[in-house]
Amino acid sequence: MKRRLEIARGLLHYPRVLFLDEPTLGLDPQTRNTIWDFISMLRAKEKITVFMTTHYMEEAENCDRIAIIDHGKIIALDTPKKLKQMVHGDIIRLVTEDNRKAVPEIQSLFNITAREENGTLVLETERGEEFIPKLIHSLSITTKSVAIQKPTLNDVFLKLTGRTIRDDMLQDNKEVTREFVRSHRRAQR
Repeated sequence: MKRRLEIARGLLHYPRVLFLDEPTLGLDPQTRNTIWDFISMLRAKEKITVFMTTHYMEEAENCDRIAIIDHGKIIALDTPKKLKQMVHGDIIRLVTEDNRKAVPEIQSLFNITAREENGTLVLETERGEEFIPKLIHSLSITTKSVAIQKPTLNDVFLKLTGRTIRDDMLQDNKEVTREFVRSHRRAQR
């Protein structure tokens, strides 16, 4: 209700531009959908421009144009569709009996770089559904599982900004954990 009230307050003076900061932060899926239906209706019927900040990439899919900001600078600005094309094809997630051995083999056979993430090999390729049978039959290592997905805005964001938390002050994982706990305690006070 609080989020709905914030949006309603922003509309009281019939603005041509509505600024929203994390409009569905902390909301359940039903309420998020209701708010997005309402925002979409406003855009269509009232011709209101909506300027929004969000960390939810699936929420950004509702936008006509997206700016990705890293270290205070815009590093990409385009439509969701064009941004997703930056990932270069489909994303294949593969688990083999020996992922470390599979990485150089995939590189050698297909000239594709695979990276390991949480016990899964991740690689990008065009026409993934055609590539998967070739990959499985060509590898000398047994494949345990394989999945394919179309690129998401999360994939674009991670490709452009990197996959790790970057902070010069936080030297190692222990320091990251300590700083997280400290900031969480400050927020609760």
